[in-house]
Amino acid sequence: MQVGDVNVHPIADGTFRASPQYFGDDVTADGHEDLFSRHGKAWLPIGCFLVRTGSRNILVDAGAGPEMRDDGPRRLLVGGQLMNGLRAVGVLPADIDDVICTHLHSDHCGWLFDTDARPVFPKAGIWLGAPDWQRFVLNREAFMFDHIRHGLANSSEDRIRQVTEDSAVAAGVDLLMTPGHTPGHMAVVVSSQGKRALLLGDAITCPAQLDEPSWQAMGDVDPGLAARVRRRLFSELEDPGTLAAGAHFPELQFGRVVVGQARHWGYA
Repeated sequence: MQVGDVNVHPIADGTFRASPQYFGDDVTADGHEDLFSRHGKAWLPIGCFLVRTGSRNILVDAGAGPEMRDDGPRRLLVGGQLMNGLRAVGVLPADIDDVICTHLHSDHCGWLFDTDARPVFPKAGIWLGAPDWQRFVLNREAFMFDHIRHGLANSSEDRIRQVTEDSAVAAGVDLLMTPGHTPGHMAVVVSSQGKRALLLGDAITCPAQLDEPSWQAMGDVDPGLAARVRRRLFSELEDPGTLAAGAHFPELQFGRVVVGQARHWGYA
């Protein structure tokens, strides 16, 4: 995806398998057989995005890492492919200037540190929502792999950039607070030459939520707030000049809300 002068390259770290019940106890595949297309389950990517501005290489989300997390029938996460994807486009870990974690669920921060808690991206500053730091790192209220928590907790203050409000990372790359899925969830706004793209993290899990506004994500810590944020983002995506992709959108394709007799999701 080219956004003016900025290149956005989707990279899948692995696979996220979800049953209909990931979106709610009473959700079924009826009417969404195209999404739950393999044995009644959705097979979605664990998505990351490499943003290249010309002067900086910015990685949005750091995948699940070489890990598997099996939460039973509702969710299975298998990571490990991000490094292959980066090398395929000629980028090494030392080339990354910044890592933005839209939130600190395990499938978005898994490559930040190796199993000895050493930084995988040695030069990169790490941007994250301050409320997520409190919940995952300090208070340990939610699951996080020990080596990731240890690596974050022992990083220097100038390496960790805790964000409390909409902020700029680099020219054309901005952070938009979108709490609900986690307390410090952020989306990333890429803009250049009058074009915009939103990298949604898990603020919207999949475009089907446009048609099914009651669908929640299994990990939503505040379902009501998450639903309000989704409505706001879907409204913003009615703008013909704005495209978006989430970390688990099928095939990491960009799209937008198309307004006609009824709103629907259209891929770019």
